[in-house]
Amino acid sequence: MSHRSHVTASFPTARISSPAGGLPVEVSLIAQLGHGAGSQLVASSLLRQQAHAHFIDELDEPSARLGGTHLEHGDATSLYTFAVGANGHPFHRHAGHRVFTAVSGSAGAQLRFSTATLEDMAADPANFLRSLRFIDVPPDSLFTVRFGGGTWHQFAPLGGASTHPAFFALSCHTNELGGDLSESLLRQVMANEASIPALTEVLPECVTQLMASMSAGQLHVPTVALSLEAAPGSLQGKLCGFARRVVGASRAALARFGRAGGFLRESGGRQTVIEMDHPADGSLLRDQFTEGFDHEDAFVLTLAAKQATDASASALLASLLDAFVSHPPVGVSRMMALRNMLVRPLGLRTSSLACPVSSLLGHSDRALFAGRFPVIDQRVSDKDRYAEVILGADDKHLRFRSCVAVRVTDGRVDLMLGTRVRCKNTFGRLYLRLIDGVHRRYVSPVMLRAAAETAFVPRAAPRVVMVSMPQA
Repeated sequence: MSHRSHVTASFPTARISSPAGGLPVEVSLIAQLGHGAGSQLVASSLLRQQAHAHFIDELDEPSARLGGTHLEHGDATSLYTFAVGANGHPFHRHAGHRVFTAVSGSAGAQLRFSTATLEDMAADPANFLRSLRFIDVPPDSLFTVRFGGGTWHQFAPLGGASTHPAFFALSCHTNELGGDLSESLLRQVMANEASIPALTEVLPECVTQLMASMSAGQLHVPTVALSLEAAPGSLQGKLCGFARRVVGASRAALARFGRAGGFLRESGGRQTVIEMDHPADGSLLRDQFTEGFDHEDAFVLTLAAKQATDASASALLASLLDAFVSHPPVGVSRMMALRNMLVRPLGLRTSSLACPVSSLLGHSDRALFAGRFPVIDQRVSDKDRYAEVILGADDKHLRFRSCVAVRVTDGRVDLMLGTRVRCKNTFGRLYLRLIDGVHRRYVSPVMLRAAAETAFVPRAAPRVVMVSMPQA
């Protein structure tokens, strides 16, 4: 018997061609995990699989359907987990194409394939043996497998008798309608009630009897061994395999005594802020610094459906302004504290609020919006479906004007925040250049989002759900 080994620069891959011209079998070795990690992963994953609502244990291949087909949307794929234990499972085949990713146990796995057809075996059952090919996967390894429908296959731990499982896999059935399905099985698939055992066809009895009558020493099957850490069959590989089997037994035992299940953490998404090219048409901000300005930005946030869509625009704007003052974002407040410390020796204006809305903390000798918020200008439409205010202040180095606006249209609420800045001198232009990026990308969007969430979004604590295996 000849042996040939060679080094590959990428993922070691074995390929078995189909003599009949069908799809080949392809197995790729991706990575090798820590010593004993494979059997530990299989043991813990089996506990979770057993607790799944669609768990089924037949043909020595416990499995669970994680995701069924959505034929009404043109999706005929499905997703399963399955495991092969220490005793392996019988030779079988499926009508459809299969793709799966797996982690081998700490003894490794042997993948056995035969491309013989039913006609070949009817003519001579030994044709099944003649087309047999084996692929050896090392212990504790991540690997991928794909093969076409009608390919006979059997999986078992590497090296014969073993206390370690072969592997645990995540399998994608790329087309549950694929292949030659019987009428009854097709009805199961159409009803989204298929399972791995239902989609499985075992070997004809004549071939099963032939296999049982032959000893392991009589079979000399072409085999490809994949490996990463050491050449297959080398002393280093054998010592590493022994260590992995010993450590894997301990880690698997500990995993079986652990808690099955996991956790789900649910939290609502954040409000999305979009930067506009320029302030909205008709905005009062367009009337500010008409002689020229050095900076302009505009942001809009649209409230989700059923969020404060029944209130008037002026009432919503008052709530938004109050949120700017009462709940400034922590990150922005810290930045302002640092900024105030740095510019105070220069005699510049300081505020605990960032500049887009800092004048809300100013003197009340200006006109007031809603009887409490000092503003430079304000406007409310006739039917109170649009309301806006102009805020701002003048400093030694620059002047700024900000517009906060609310528009209510057909059950939709848009919240807008825009700013224009006009520099007074060279220092102002340098200052603006330093803060422009953080102001545009962080300060204004974060302030608008935080105010909107404070004013209009009910706050619910994230919900943590424990998912555990029911007690026997």
